[in-house]
Amino acid sequence: MGLARSAKMYDIMHRSQLNLEQWQYEALVVRGEREGRSLSDLVREAVTEYLTSEPKPKRPLSSLRGLGEDAESSGRRHDELLYGGR
Repeated sequence: MGLARSAKMYDIMHRSQLNLEQWQYEALVVRGEREGRSLSDLVREAVTEYLTSEPKPKRPLSSLRGLGEDAESSGRRHDELLYGGR
């Protein structure tokens, strides 16, 4: 049974209580009215999207660390490395 599933009448649902910030609750109510959907349906959809998407790096810039590492190079030769030898 994978995470990406659509709800069916025979799926087991678990009742949960959660605390939302006022703006979150109001935005969900407005969207639910606009789309003709329940707050629970919107929350289930958001949770499914969160659980089935690739996690984002917590520190995106840290993923670049080491990208240009080269034991042979140093800051003294940056012009040569960037613009070519003269």
